[in-house]
Amino acid sequence: MPSSHRYALIMAGGRGTRFWPRSRKRNAKQVLRFFGERSLIQQTVDRLKPVVPPDHIWVITNEFLQQEIRKQLPDVPKAQILAEPAQRNTAPCIGLAATILSALDPDAVMGVFPADHLIQKEARFHSFVKSAYKAAETSDVVVLGIQPQWAETGYGYIEFPAGAKPGELNPQAVKSFREKPDASAAQRFVAAGNFYWNAGMFFWRAETVLNLMRHHMPKTATLLAGLPPFRNRSFAGKLAGVYPRTENISVDYGIMEKAERVAGLTVDDIGWNDVGSWEAVYTLARKDVNSNASRGDLIVEDSSGNYVDAAKTVALVGVENLVVVDTPDALLIVDRRRAQDVGKLVKTLEAKKREELL
Repeated sequence: MPSSHRYALIMAGGRGTRFWPRSRKRNAKQVLRFFGERSLIQQTVDRLKPVVPPDHIWVITNEFLQQEIRKQLPDVPKAQILAEPAQRNTAPCIGLAATILSALDPDAVMGVFPADHLIQKEARFHSFVKSAYKAAETSDVVVLGIQPQWAETGYGYIEFPAGAKPGELNPQAVKSFREKPDASAAQRFVAAGNFYWNAGMFFWRAETVLNLMRHHMPKTATLLAGLPPFRNRSFAGKLAGVYPRTENISVDYGIMEKAERVAGLTVDDIGWNDVGSWEAVYTLARKDVNSNASRGDLIVEDSSGNYVDAAKTVALVGVENLVVVDTPDALLIVDRRRAQDVGKLVKTLEAKKREELL
């Protein structure tokens, strides 16, 4: 099958609450610049271009971000940057894209990519993506598993056959998917050597996705099947009525864990990071001799291990391991070791109905 049938779906509907106060509903993590002058979603499209042309890239986001993403991605056709009428997790999002693509191109092969990850070794990444697309033309489902660097409890894991070696470009049968483990289970997984992080990158024929949804998620499959053609004038209106009624479930729970034939690639070092919190940004940033990092002018005295993101000069005296993020209407100061808890602040703001800060 020629590469003209290859498409990419970038899922960009998240809010990035752990990056508050920089990440807001209308200016969320995926459209922000953390590394260089390109936003995370721009970097995602940039690295896909050698494999999938921009006119074969589709983005599904939300109403708050649609216009900003269209502005940031001028090479992607505006009509292919869609806003979900309601937030319904990853399974309906992928099902919607598969419904559109299978009608436009019955031979469509989809790659599914998060909008907000960082991949620093792009040439190596391309090798795995090309292999995955090729395998998905004949296999049912292909996933990428990332070789774990530590016993992470925040990721799901993919179990490969015993003895699976990292860096193989030929797909292997996936034995199982494991949910986010506790610390002891994560340590066992890493010690075993055949468990890989689930990075949320999937490859399959669009028709394969729809067949799996018909079998495992019949309600959502039926709702999406009733949509008019994408280019029909009534599409947007019908989608607004149908989509909120789809099942609110991830593709991992809804399809992947139930699919009978799944193949995977054991990805070695591609410089992957899911950029999950301010701590991840700090880890990836360039640092001074005292391990301080900053986006902006930083002056320090007897301070180490800090990360600062501010438009004004920031001075630190006698402090360690802090994240300081300054925006026009909010200031965040958090212990770097508690960076994951920033998302809890957003829930507090929601409970207090502080919409001006969300």
